[in-house]
Amino acid sequence: MGHSLVGVHLAPIGDVLFAPYSVPQDELDPIAESFGLEPVKISIGGSSLVGALLAGTKKGIAVADIASKDDIDLLLSYTEAVVVMESGVNAAGNLICATENGAIVSRSVPEDGVSAISEILGVPAERTTIAGMHNVGSQLVANSNGALVHPDVTAEEVEIIESTLGVKAMVGTVCFGSPEVGSGCVANDSFAFVGDGTTGPELNRIEDALGLI
Repeated sequence: MGHSLVGVHLAPIGDVLFAPYSVPQDELDPIAESFGLEPVKISIGGSSLVGALLAGTKKGIAVADIASKDDIDLLLSYTEAVVVMESGVNAAGNLICATENGAIVSRSVPEDGVSAISEILGVPAERTTIAGMHNVGSQLVANSNGALVHPDVTAEEVEIIESTLGVKAMVGTVCFGSPEVGSGCVANDSFAFVGDGTTGPELNRIEDALGLI
């Protein structure tokens, strides 16, 4: 779609790769095949920022409250339950990094919201910042093998990430030096897709961090 923030637009969740309608099918199909996922086009409340507005696991999905009934019905055809994030704190993909082992949630989400996210996604969830920032989904990309995180992450934040997700975290960058690894990279347990400009050393780091070698 003309820029390198692939994590803003794509959301690999469970057995599905959710993508905006504006991604041509002949471009989406080989990406989904590389992930080993079924490609599904969706908009969230008419927005193409699918990756920024969705987060989830095989069991459940969190979605922004701009989602229409049709959007939610489509999501429910691929998962067991959906939790709608409200009260202005709703960009689920920016505020949550979820794997099949756990979920890291922004401190801007209230405690009762974290409990609801944990219940619907079916995994333990903990609140934290990353590098002092609240948009944790933009600063972290993780799978069941490992996690890649913003270079300025603190030791305390790393401890929360590792204990919640049950993996080791490594710092790194994408897209020729961007620290917002969750915006420039999407991954599952077998594949990572990164934005244009990502260098060879960055790719090596991503593979190491996410256990893809």
